Amino acid sequence: MKILNYINGSYCEPLSGAWLDNYNPSEGGIYAQIANSNAQDVAKAFEAAKAAFPGWSQTPFEQRSRILLKIADLIEKNLDRLALAESMDNGKPVSLAKKVDIPRASANFRFFGHAITQFASEAHESVGLDTLNFTLRQPIGVVGCISPWNLPLYLFTWKVAPAIAAGNTVVAKPSEITPMTAYLLGEILTEAGLPKGVLNIVQGTGPSAGQAIVEHPGIKAISFTGGTKTGEHLARTAAPLFKKLSLELGGKNPNIIFADCNYEKMLKTTLRSSFANQGQICLCGSRIFVERPLYERFKKDFIAEVEQLNVGHPQQGVDLGAIVSEAHRDKIERYIELAKEEGGTVLTGGNRVMVKGFEKGYYLEPTVIETLDPYCSVNQEEIFGPVVTLMPFESEEEVLRYANSVKYGLSSTLWTSNLDRTLRMSKQLEAGIVWVNTWLNRDLRTPFGGVKASGVGREGGFEALRFFTEAKNVCINYDQ
Repeated sequence: MKILNYINGSYCEPLSGAWLDNYNPSEGGIYAQIANSNAQDVAKAFEAAKAAFPGWSQTPFEQRSRILLKIADLIEKNLDRLALAESMDNGKPVSLAKKVDIPRASANFRFFGHAITQFASEAHESVGLDTLNFTLRQPIGVVGCISPWNLPLYLFTWKVAPAIAAGNTVVAKPSEITPMTAYLLGEILTEAGLPKGVLNIVQGTGPSAGQAIVEHPGIKAISFTGGTKTGEHLARTAAPLFKKLSLELGGKNPNIIFADCNYEKMLKTTLRSSFANQGQICLCGSRIFVERPLYERFKKDFIAEVEQLNVGHPQQGVDLGAIVSEAHRDKIERYIELAKEEGGTVLTGGNRVMVKGFEKGYYLEPTVIETLDPYCSVNQEEIFGPVVTLMPFESEEEVLRYANSVKYGLSSTLWTSNLDRTLRMSKQLEAGIVWVNTWLNRDLRTPFGGVKASGVGREGGFEALRFFTEAKNVCINYDQ
């Protein structure tokens, strides 16, 4: 099949006639052709978005809200179809896509469909000066949204939903590794009655289609989720053009476990936070630090639980499916070998899995590596796979040094029943999100994002609506 662009409310082939191969990671074979779009296709999408902007930006927010809620309903209606497509494209278990990815994509449209009706500006009366200041929140215009491959529809909708809710029109690019559900979303947009040109979906690679979006002088803001290196390049390109930027980048998140934690809850959640989606979630706790009195017990129990995880074809009721691509699997394997070279010990896993009937698929065992050096490569660099490191610590001060030693600062997880410690460490951990006695517990009203090399800006709730609007102050002097 061919995965087409969706521009001005219709599917269309790339203007160059060029195509990319799309692989099924669970089987290791090509199953589709993707439009290999370039600057010409982006320009076409921009013109559609530009033409749609005046009408859409003046559409009453109640009407915008109804369309977004209709899109949410249709995503729910197509749950099984979208989950299967996500699994085939990404390699994740169908059960995970049905439980998390597709429901969250629907929830994104539903949340921002409601949020736009509650989004308000401010007014300030200057008593004695006889002036009234009020703030207008106006849509920016045509904006660009670029999303990653790990949570394809979930993170694609996380960007486009607030952008169009705020009255903007969009040129969006999903990852070329996982384009299928964004392609299918075009059908839903049409059925929901979204006006032509409001959301345009351009398929293709980052260097071609993505670069063209960032460089286009008429696209006034960029929301990007992906790797830190790509984010650096994007910022260098966009900054001289004075575009608004929201960058959600990499993570190397600590999972800090104190001996006074709720042990059974912690063990169950840590298993999930280590290996959900094959460890391919930017929020996974890839560095596990355990207080010394609990360390040996945890190590024994955690390894036993990890070895019970079932790796296999994502449509067969497994715990872990396939790695997203052959190249990414090879990168993860190089880090496992590097860990050994740096003195780490592989406690379990580290090998490829041959799934019967799908021997060409990209499968890896969940891997636990015991390390002694918090500053070694596998404790400092983002691996983004089913690999976690394990280290003991003696004190709160020591583990804070370990946790904050990396260039990233996306999330942290803290397990303790000590309230004083919770408050102390939550303030000192260098991260945009601190989860205490939980993980991946997300309220869509809260700001989301990281510090240091994990990004710039915040997404979620009114933060997203603020990003996708420009604030204009109006100051009126009145005659008493």
